[in-house]
Amino acid sequence: MPHRDLYLAAYDISHDRRRTAALALVRGYTTGGQKSVHEVFLSRGERQELLHTMALLLNEAEDRFFLLRLDPRARSYALGVAAQPADPEYFYVG
Repeated sequence: MPHRDLYLAAYDISHDRRRTAALALVRGYTTGGQKSVHEVFLSRGERQELLHTMALLLNEAEDRFFLLRLDPRARSYALGVAAQPADPEYFYVG
């Protein structure tokens, strides 16, 4: 099983069609999140694939995409009924 790191993926996309396509792309990898910020566990290859495909969707002059790798040594805090992010045994990407 490949090693996966936890990332936050966020976007600000102005056009409805591009935003819908970006949401569908990110949700294929997501384990949690809300609105336009998502928690994603990615292997190195998955990260490259996500960045490449997102670059094809976006208009560089109007849209923004941010992928932040979270420090694996840092402690996670969940507020309210939120669940701690966890890397499951397997992912279905599709």
